[in-house]
Amino acid sequence: MPLRGSFIDQSNSLSSKAQTPSFLLKARVYYEDTDAGGMVYHATYLRFMERARTDWLRSLGYEQQVARERHNLGFIVRSLTLDYVKGARLDDLLDVSVTIVRRGGASLNFAQEVRRADDGVLCCRGLVKVACVWADSLKPRPLPEQLLAEIADVC
Repeated sequence: MPLRGSFIDQSNSLSSKAQTPSFLLKARVYYEDTDAGGMVYHATYLRFMERARTDWLRSLGYEQQVARERHNLGFIVRSLTLDYVKGARLDDLLDVSVTIVRRGGASLNFAQEVRRADDGVLCCRGLVKVACVWADSLKPRPLPEQLLAEIADVC
């Protein structure tokens, strides 16, 4: 199943210019996501971004548990850079974007943003490098051909 919509700014920077995402996840900020002041706790943005990447994969037909069990396939975060811009608050509805900015033989680089859905204010942005690995050994393995075909238009 191919990705839908228009795609990807090829830049690899944390510029404030919005990119057209290849996938968008809506996330509500719950009490458990906040610190004592009612602001989203900094590590929570990582969870929002992980959920968005996982649901992006799911939208392409990749269930991570099935990939691990049947194909010995896993994805792990190799590196990430985050820039906290403006804090989100309790009850905010957020748009969490996934944009592929680079494809390697065994890795994908994603630009991700977390924005308030009501006014588009940027809360956090990040660059995340995800490696494809053999699930049993955690050693690098090539990206699956089917996944490469799905994302061929974007990178």
